[in-house]
Amino acid sequence: MNYETLLFDLKDGVALITINRPDKLNALNDQVLEELGSAAERLATEDPIKGAILTGAGRKAFVAGADIGELAKQGAFDGKARALRGQAVLRRLETCGKPLLAAVNGYALGGGCELAMACHLRIASENARFGQPEVKLGIAPGYGGTQRLPRLVGKGNALYLILTGEMIDAGEAHRIGLVNKVVPAEQLLAEAEKMLRGILAMGPLAVRLALEAVERGLGMTLEDGLLLEANHFGLLAGTRDMKEGLTAFLEKRAPRFEGR
Repeated sequence: MNYETLLFDLKDGVALITINRPDKLNALNDQVLEELGSAAERLATEDPIKGAILTGAGRKAFVAGADIGELAKQGAFDGKARALRGQAVLRRLETCGKPLLAAVNGYALGGGCELAMACHLRIASENARFGQPEVKLGIAPGYGGTQRLPRLVGKGNALYLILTGEMIDAGEAHRIGLVNKVVPAEQLLAEAEKMLRGILAMGPLAVRLALEAVERGLGMTLEDGLLLEANHFGLLAGTRDMKEGLTAFLEKRAPRFEGR
């Protein structure tokens, strides 16, 4: 697919995906979601891509929300269909099997906050702002906000943000667990890439199965989740990467993982 609303750059295994509608504060319209769906499929299926960073063009916004012009035209059936499409795209990003970091460079509101939450980790610049202000428009979150937000920050904090529509700064988002790290704006992409490349230096099979265990385990009983973890631990125990990782540790050298 030729992208019109995204920039997709791949360098040494790391894809940098930039939502490129700065004049619209990178708002999520139907075309952006379609192109994000294509990008998510590439992350999941293209072997040269080992991980990705998702950000927004410009310094004002990561994604300021959904495209209000499109929302204003929808009816009940259109609204449900739009929510399901958006949820499917974010879910594909979340389950791509490779580490995906959000580099939040400004406003992450509504669908933008939901998009950031679908990434595995979130790094925010000091001027980032987060919120789920949908109730101010007479609607509720539709791309997963009511489900991912309480899982990340707890029921009370999630309900506060969703019901009040209040916007919080990066420091407060970090305090409640919505973001993992806050850095100066000029260091955002460099810090995101540093974190991602650190993850990619680990055993790739271990990273992939750890992602899967956490993702699937959240929907299981504790007993079933523990069994899933044990199964993954056993699978990894039979890999060359595990033998290499343990040998390298004992020999006091950096491991050379192969993904096998």
